[in-house]
Amino acid sequence: MDDKRLQTGSRQRIDKWLFFARVSKSRSLAQERVAGGHVRINGQIVRQSSHLIGPGDRVELALQKRAIVLLVVKAGERRGPYEEARLLYQDMTPPPSEEDKLGPLDQATRLPGSGRPTKKERRAIDRLQPGEPWSDD
Repeated sequence: MDDKRLQTGSRQRIDKWLFFARVSKSRSLAQERVAGGHVRINGQIVRQSSHLIGPGDRVELALQKRAIVLLVVKAGERRGPYEEARLLYQDMTPPPSEEDKLGPLDQATRLPGSGRPTKKERRAIDRLQPGEPWSDD
């Protein structure tokens, strides 16, 4: 079976497939992701970007904020548009749980003290600095 798959060209390097499937922006980023241990193929962590995958393989990727599970349908020939890349895999990622979803208010709310100060916080900071013309000193 494996010899037949190699002859037909249906097996491909994991870094190349990730690039063609538009999971990574470049092959070098795909190689870094694989070398970092963020990719599993059929449940096994793969650290070599030369690892060959083929139709039927299950690829699990740990991205920054989520994990995705893809079932390889076929090898890619080029990095084409999204519609073409989408034909290379089936997305088997389970839907996010209710705990993982952030509501619109949660997304827009920042923790106090993080990021740029608000106008109110800026005025409070300015009041603490002595000698400024707008301070109460």
